[in-house]
Amino acid sequence: MTSALPRFGLTGDDQRDAWRAFFGRYRRIVLVANSDAVTPSMLEPDDETLFVFFNKVYKVLIQPFGGHALLVARSSPAGANIVYRREVGDVTRLLRSDRFLGVCSIRVGGRERFSAPEEFEIAEPVSSLDLQPALADFYPTTHLATSGFALTVFLADLRLDARIQLAGFTARRSLRWKLFADHDWTFEQIVLRLLLRAGRVEALGPVPDATMTAIARRFPDVGGEQAVALAAAEVVAERLENANVAIEDLHRLTRPQRRLREALDRLKLKTRKAKLAARDGTSSG
Repeated sequence: MTSALPRFGLTGDDQRDAWRAFFGRYRRIVLVANSDAVTPSMLEPDDETLFVFFNKVYKVLIQPFGGHALLVARSSPAGANIVYRREVGDVTRLLRSDRFLGVCSIRVGGRERFSAPEEFEIAEPVSSLDLQPALADFYPTTHLATSGFALTVFLADLRLDARIQLAGFTARRSLRWKLFADHDWTFEQIVLRLLLRAGRVEALGPVPDATMTAIARRFPDVGGEQAVALAAAEVVAERLENANVAIEDLHRLTRPQRRLREALDRLKLKTRKAKLAARDGTSSG
């Protein structure tokens, strides 16, 4: 197996240059979200494509994958999620082949900590990518970026010759998988939509219609896309306020159930992650 993963612990320009050289070996880079929207046709391997998977790949893979693959492992205050949850074996067995290049452990939040390479207990190389500095003055401070979004922005900024394609980046909750409130899904979809329209990334699967453009084209005398966007913002604000009223009613009706759940949660033993989160003043979700 050939691998040119950057060495663990690089920072600054050294990190950026090393990862540019790594990703620059491919003509196409497919980022695969853990989403029901991912279809088998999106995962057809070839010699010039790198597939990037995230954490619990068994959400999208039902059998071992034989293409060029990189696993991104998200960090937390307790280290890499798949390490402290002891999921490394379950995840890597679906990617293990002579084309599996190893693990890229990433950090996005300031309190997130890298696990040492030996903690993964695998033969393949483990590298690291610290994305926190690049997102610190950009992403809303009330939330943490998803791994897929953070890596997409990083790759778009590298200005590679490769085509960067997104598979399953819908930000939609499904019956099987939920969306975590830790992330600002609306902000991420706005940025991704802009990158898609600018041609800096591509979408595998259906692309959302450019609704504002279509309205401005249909009514050319209303003031262009800017006027349409302003009217759309007013409508969205009104609908959001109506939704907030309904949410407040539901919040009041479910208060007894939430109090019961909080009482039961206090009786449970805290996990290592929850203890670290409580100590650092962060959410354990």
